[in-house]
Amino acid sequence: MSDRKHGLDALLEQVQSGGDVPAHVAIIMDGNGRWASERGLPRWMGHREGMKSVRRCVTGALDLGIRHVTLYAFSKENWSRPLEEVSALMRLLSEYVERERQALAEKGVRVRVIGDLSRLSKQALKAVESIQGTTEGGEELMLNLAISYGSRDEILQAARSLAMECVAGEISPADITEDRFASALYTSGSPDPDLLVRTSGEMRVSNFLLWQIAYSEIHVTPVLWPDFGESDLYEAVLDYQRRERRFGRVTLGA
Repeated sequence: MSDRKHGLDALLEQVQSGGDVPAHVAIIMDGNGRWASERGLPRWMGHREGMKSVRRCVTGALDLGIRHVTLYAFSKENWSRPLEEVSALMRLLSEYVERERQALAEKGVRVRVIGDLSRLSKQALKAVESIQGTTEGGEELMLNLAISYGSRDEILQAARSLAMECVAGEISPADITEDRFASALYTSGSPDPDLLVRTSGEMRVSNFLLWQIAYSEIHVTPVLWPDFGESDLYEAVLDYQRRERRFGRVTLGA
């Protein structure tokens, strides 16, 4: 057994004996461009390398028994990036689907793509439909890929949807509870994230899951996304296990 494998196994065992594992982990995958720039490579090469980290993250989540993972892959604001980079990202989406969809299905991973998909190219939309269709029977892990996603936009869309139901007389304003509102969000069916991870050391949430992360624990790592692996996910969960989650309450005696 290699030293790396031995170290991973020891870290995994530490997490498994350390307490509750989060049911839902959300990750802001940041640092692809910086990773590429540091190596004198075009930015899209960083995004391609980041695809390997998605695979490692999914493997780590399955090993830990995490049931939901949401990855921030492409924000609505990212459409303003140079056309060359955006086009490369769309091609990489198709490449990821072609490489990974069958393996994900075999592992019991169900993929759901969330966001405003109306702006995707025909090729990218075809890839989205393909991976969602191939993996729809997965029961081990729900993998939400946030593409062309913005949380403020998501919240507005949910509000508009519920307002239209009110206007149609299907519900009354009094029927709009937190649970009802959450059911109108893209992430309906997944619990709110217990843990939010941000790579690259940046201290912001970047318009990601603003409603859903109200009580999430936050773990920021300086690791750039292309370098993120199972051990980094395990370390994030260990950090989570050391927290006392109060949800606004005060622990008696504290």
